[in-house]
Amino acid sequence: MSEKNVTPVSAGTDRGPAELSRRSLLQGATLAAGGAAILAVGLTAQSAEAGNMTQKAAGYQTTPKDGKQCSTCSLFQAPSSCKLVAGDIAPTGWCRFYVKKA
Repeated sequence: MSEKNVTPVSAGTDRGPAELSRRSLLQGATLAAGGAAILAVGLTAQSAEAGNMTQKAAGYQTTPKDGKQCSTCSLFQAPSSCKLVAGDIAPTGWCRFYVKKA
């Protein structure tokens, strides 16, 4: 055999199972981030619907603040509950998550 028929093999082209390409690593990271975002949105929506936040964590008070009160908030559910905050909610109350009704 002559050396003209020998094809040189460049170093680093034979990848073993433990070596990942940059593309596959980025694809995996993108899928993981997307999945985490979807999970976070689902959990946030579920918590908001259930009214699981404590009154203390929401900064709830039984009196209005700057003319804002629960009865004019889009999260308030008459007669005395909230989509976000747990427990009895006064229509004249207020918390830091106040969102004016449209």
